[in-house]
Amino acid sequence: MKTPRVAIVCDWLTNFAGAERVILAMHEIWPEAPIYTTIYRPDRMPQFAKAEVKTSFIQKLPYFRNKQQVAIVFMPVAVEQFDLSKYDIVISSSHSIAHGVITKPETMHVCYKHFPMRYAWETHSYLDSAAFPSFLKKWAWGPISKLRLWDKLAADRVDQFISNSQNTANRIEKYYRRESKIINPPVDTVRFEITKERGNYFLALGRLVAQKKMDLLVETFNELGLPLKIVGIGPEEAALKKKAKANIEFLGYVDDATSAKLYAEARAYLMPQEEDFGITPLEAMAAGTPVVAFGKGGALETVIHGKTGTFFDKQNKESLKEAITDFAKYSFDAEEIRAHALKYDTEIFKKKIKDYVEGAWSAYPPKPVGVTDLGGHIKKRYEND
Repeated sequence: MKTPRVAIVCDWLTNFAGAERVILAMHEIWPEAPIYTTIYRPDRMPQFAKAEVKTSFIQKLPYFRNKQQVAIVFMPVAVEQFDLSKYDIVISSSHSIAHGVITKPETMHVCYKHFPMRYAWETHSYLDSAAFPSFLKKWAWGPISKLRLWDKLAADRVDQFISNSQNTANRIEKYYRRESKIINPPVDTVRFEITKERGNYFLALGRLVAQKKMDLLVETFNELGLPLKIVGIGPEEAALKKKAKANIEFLGYVDDATSAKLYAEARAYLMPQEEDFGITPLEAMAAGTPVVAFGKGGALETVIHGKTGTFFDKQNKESLKEAITDFAKYSFDAEEIRAHALKYDTEIFKKKIKDYVEGAWSAYPPKPVGVTDLGGHIKKRYEND
């Protein structure tokens, strides 16, 4: 058999974070595969300098190129316009619209789903946490309703779903009525190592947006008075800095080497938000650092209470303060914590993805085993129904 021609599709490439690490790992498996995406910021994504990246018409619109959240109204049309007719296998990595590409019947489409489109399916909680004026939130329901219908139809175009966690698999089953194979996302564990020079500060890392609940950390540590370092940039930065007391330090953007050092020397890593999976807690664990996480979503699949970290059960100051106070009662083993994180290493992810896609391709398309004529209607039965 000839080697199948592969294409990779993703929502957008504008900032290097967890979803982009998945794309990079896929690019390393299939380096000849072009990457199709709606918007690409090469100045922010040096990791893809050698990749063939193909963009949509949105790339030519300066205003929307820098505001993908606003450009979402154009993105269904943008991904449907990608011509993927010459490829045998299309692999989409999607938390938004990438799974909506149109492929030939002969093309196998595998979607790695980070989460079903949150603003379409969990609209109330999304709008409540988003920093939009109230009149915009009311106006948004009409377009979101149409986007939800498109998303469901788009999901029907996918041949095979892979989910990044059991948490996501449950939502794929609920919203799309589809099963999925669970393959956890990659963690670049080789970047991290255990150090004896551990500090006394707590650490949080992420985009400074309302959904990440950094305001909860600021409010809590304002009262505790303990040292807290926050890494990240975003629209909430000015408001958070204004609210924070002197014990809270904002470090902005830091490079990989600096973040690895911060992880390794932190007393604990904090994750106050609910994540679909959550790579940053595992990065902390790869450095031997325990985690204090909100006990919901993906954290329940990666953090082992009393072994690699602890949980707090409500997103309020009282619950978080209690968890941080109780944290001092535990004795954590850095080597044991790192050993747990190594199970999620990038090379393990790459092998699982490659094996899954190759196995699915070997069985594609399903072969008819019989044809029955029912009153003039042709009914086909397939081996892998």
